[in-house]
Amino acid sequence: MPDMLTISINGSPVLVPQGASVAVALLSHQIFAFRRSIRGEPRGPVCGMGVCFECRVTIDDIPHRLACQTSCAQGMEVQTDAP
Repeated sequence: MPDMLTISINGSPVLVPQGASVAVALLSHQIFAFRRSIRGEPRGPVCGMGVCFECRVTIDDIPHRLACQTSCAQGMEVQTDAP
């Protein structure tokens, strides 16, 4: 079993496996809408390799980080734009 990390997703602490991407952490906790489009439509990862930019979230107060390209780190704070 991999070592586990604690991160915060929208203010709630969650456990994720060490080495997991932020996108994997969000999806594994049933969060599929990472942000909202200008028209208010829910958006989530499409490509999983940083090309589509649909997985943008705020990580440690830095907006527009790509969740699929960012590895989870102990104590990381992730905020989605979508409820």
